[in-house]
Amino acid sequence: MCFIVQERRVLLIRKKRGLGAGKINGPGGKLEPGETPLQSAIREAQEEIGVTPSQLEERGLLHFQFTDGYSLQCTVFIARAFTGEPIETPEATPMWFDIDGVPYDDMWEDDQYWLPQVLAGAHFIAWFEFDGEKMLSKDVRFV
Repeated sequence: MCFIVQERRVLLIRKKRGLGAGKINGPGGKLEPGETPLQSAIREAQEEIGVTPSQLEERGLLHFQFTDGYSLQCTVFIARAFTGEPIETPEATPMWFDIDGVPYDDMWEDDQYWLPQVLAGAHFIAWFEFDGEKMLSKDVRFV
């Protein structure tokens, strides 16, 4: 997952399909075979909103467990620059938000517990349990 930050704004997406469709988040997705998390973050931003992020910094690691047995791990990056113009694709609609105006009510419930600190420069590792879209537990550690 990659959050592109410029000045006091962050580029987010409204996801159109797949897990979290309808929610606002950062561009991101699954690793392709042989791909690193960094390579995946860049590729997913290119595919989802037509930009190539650069000056990426790894900021954290998310672990999700769902009650239906599904689990996933996600590396979080902040990008300080990008090339291209954000465009809407079949996967996502890009939107800029002021750092102080991130719409947490339209995002996954866990985001409010780590994203503000990450946007302020923090590093973290976190574990969350979900039943569908309802968060059951959280453990967030800033390092």
